[in-house]
Amino acid sequence: MNAPEKDPALDNYRAIADAIATLFFPHAEVVLHDLRTQKIDYIANNLSKREVGDDAALEDMLSDDISERNIGPYEKLNWDGQKIRSLSSVLRDSEGHPLAVLCINLNISLFENAKAALDLFLSPSKLIPQPDSLFRDDWQERINTFLHAWLRERQLSLNVLTRDHKRELVLALHAEGAFKGKSASNYVANVLNMGRATVYKHLKELKG
Repeated sequence: MNAPEKDPALDNYRAIADAIATLFFPHAEVVLHDLRTQKIDYIANNLSKREVGDDAALEDMLSDDISERNIGPYEKLNWDGQKIRSLSSVLRDSEGHPLAVLCINLNISLFENAKAALDLFLSPSKLIPQPDSLFRDDWQERINTFLHAWLRERQLSLNVLTRDHKRELVLALHAEGAFKGKSASNYVANVLNMGRATVYKHLKELKG
């Protein structure tokens, strides 16, 4: 039995279907429904076990009262129990009449499983407070905590700090007593990507 001829009017949409399915392979299926024939015209990366020529059952989409261009995203269940998130785009002809519907079906089960694994791995439920015996004299931890609080307050990050920012930060750290640690000056110099001599210079300014 010969396959039905493809309507050239939908060629561009078939190419778009292939492009989307290729980009998100193997997790996305793209189905092109021809509203004129009410049949499935094309399937890229078939996940749903439907076939070209199956009924589209989208008669309601032929109405000119349908104003939506994109419908969704919405969820449905695939034949294998996998959760699918879908978005359907209504494609119109040059006169604005509905011509076809392009449905993008993304299998999100893999991503949900990955999220569940990450949630479990990153769960704070098994964390204990920082042990005093380890952190009582941890000047690096105190410097890190103050440093990033200082950056957040100013909406800055380490890689955008200017020389003036770094000078201001060194002085602020000194005011917090951060340089009482034996190697604190070296540590601050390394973290701020500046020379130790520059750190000492800023600290010397405080002594007048």
